[in-house]
Amino acid sequence: MNKCINVIEYRGKQLLLVDLSGCSADNVEQIVRAVPDYVTAQPFGSVLVLADFTGASFDEEAVRTIKEAAVFNKPYVKKSAWVGIASLPLGFKDDIKKFSRREFHTFIDRQEALDWLTKD
Repeated sequence: MNKCINVIEYRGKQLLLVDLSGCSADNVEQIVRAVPDYVTAQPFGSVLVLADFTGASFDEEAVRTIKEAAVFNKPYVKKSAWVGIASLPLGFKDDIKKFSRREFHTFIDRQEALDWLTKD
């Protein structure tokens, strides 16, 4: 498994952690390209995703790759939480939400995101 993509367990539920924290734009693109391999191996509507963008860098290609992955993964994802979006380009969250027709809930830290993802 990619060292930045891990299945973790929290409160008895499995989550896919996509750790982009501190990554360069090239690394963000490479990691995001690998996410569908993990997500599409699961049943539709079952995947809980926690993406940590803290301190990551982005360029046009990395942003495009994230948008494409969000659309491709949509049928498999039950809930998605984002942490550390301060490093994302201005308007990125709204752009990807419109492009993918998905909702991305944002949180200040991983703990808050984990609690939300595993609630219910």
